[in-house]
Parts: sequence; structure tokens; C-alpha cells
Amino acid sequence: MVEGARKYRSARREQGAAQTRQDILDTARRLFIAEGYAQVTMSQIAEAAGVATKTLYASVGTKTQVLHALLAADADASVTPGLFDEMRACEDLTSAAAHLARLVRTTSERYAPSLDLLYSSMASDDKAREVWDYLVAHCRQVLREAAGHLIAMGAVAPALDIDDVADRLWFCFGLTAWRSLVVDCGWSYDAAERLLAAQAATLLQG
Repeated sequence: MVEGARKYRSARREQGAAQTRQDILDTARRLFIAEGYAQVTMSQIAEAAGVATKTLYASVGTKTQVLHALLAADADASVTPGLFDEMRACEDLTSAAAHLARLVRTTSERYAPSLDLLYSSMASDDKAREVWDYLVAHCRQVLREAAGHLIAMGAVAPALDIDDVADRLWFCFGLTAWRSLVVDCGWSYDAAERLLAAQAATLLQG
């Protein structure tokens, strides 16, 4: 009985700790976006989350680790099973590129606040570069998987190998491509999607 009771209490503590960590991350995201990563302190996060600063560090670590946890969660959530199923069903390169552009656009638009947060934090926190490198590697891997699907479909020029296709997809759909058009140039996501899809189709023809 005592052993069972201890296991029950342990499970409840683990659930409580997980919920506390999620509450802290949600609070940090809200403050980072509203006030800017550089301006927010760990004490502010702790106060807004209703926890002690000691609990904050024990639960999520340093401020950089908080940022990494937020963006890593976004990256992991951006890829779901069957992501490329509809793209594989496309009959030609133009339609496949258009469908891939829509998939990447949806993710880019959904997580735009997180990417804005990353850009703002890199200017004041050198360790935020680690988060950027993580996201770049993650996104490049996703696009490399898409490249494999396009090659298997016979949709791209025969002279292009998977590295060639993956690099072209990164050029068209990478993290900076959307930001350059939408943020820097003021384009709508619709317009950016059309241009990048057409560009990808042209580059993948050889």
C-alpha cells in the first residue's frame, strides 16, 4: 500500500512539474513577443508565471534555454506524419512546387512570431545563434525530405541529385526567403507563395 501510494504521489508530482514548465514557457513566449527578448528578465517571467525564480531555473533553465525550448517545440510541431502525401500525388513539377510552397507558407506564417522573436534575440544574445542553427538544420532536413519525394516522382531535371534539389528548395523556401519578401518588402503571404512556387519550379527544371 505504501509503495503504491508513493508511486501515485510521484505521478502527481511529475504531472504538476510538467504543467508548471508549460505555464512558464507560455508566459515567456507572451512576454518575449510583447516586450522583446532582450528586455524581458527571468524575474519578470517568474512573477508573471506565479512561480519563484528558483523554480523557474529548476524547471526550464536559463533564458537562452527557455528560448531554445520554445523554438524547438515550434520546429517539432511543424512536421506532421503524411506532410508530403498530397505533394506526391501531384502530376507535374509546377503543381508539386505550388503544393510545397503552400505547405511551407502555412508553417512560416503560423510561426512568424517565433521567428521574429529569434531575429530580435540574436542581436542581443550570442547564444541565440545556437537556436538559429538548430532551426536551419531542422528546416533543411525537412526540405531534403521533400527533395527526395520530388526526385522519386521524376518531377525534377535528371541532372539534379538530392543535394542540388535540396539546396534549390532551401533557396526558395528557407527561413530567410519568406522573411525577405513578407517582412522586408511588405509582400502578402499570398504573393510571396506564388512567386516562390514559380521560382522553385523554374530552378528545378535544370
